[in-house]
Amino acid sequence: MTDITSLTYTEDVQLDRDQLHALYVRFGPVQADRNLNQSLEDLAIWLARLQKARKSGRYDEIRQGAGDLKRIAQRLGMTTLARVARDVAEQSVRQDPAALPATLARLGRVGEHSLIAVWDLQDMSL
Repeated sequence: MTDITSLTYTEDVQLDRDQLHALYVRFGPVQADRNLNQSLEDLAIWLARLQKARKSGRYDEIRQGAGDLKRIAQRLGMTTLARVARDVAEQSVRQDPAALPATLARLGRVGEHSLIAVWDLQDMSL
């Protein structure tokens, strides 16, 4: 009989709370909430688009989308997500058939955990 091992991936994410705090100081709570929510929505959309672009082999779109995602993540203090988005952009240039899907899968996991972490922070007072 063959044993099947299931691997569970866990991704720790780092958030720069000072970056989020600066957003609230700069724009005030109402506008900062609007900006943050729009940015979180944009991140979620880019995460989905990048997966579709990979399936279609649209490497330029992956590179551009990962760059946009990285900029949004940096603005929100999502340091881990920004770093993985940079890695995806680099892999899209190389078009490595193993590394790009693996890095995109990691981006999906980190992206999901980063979105949840920021949503949890929104529930708390910044």
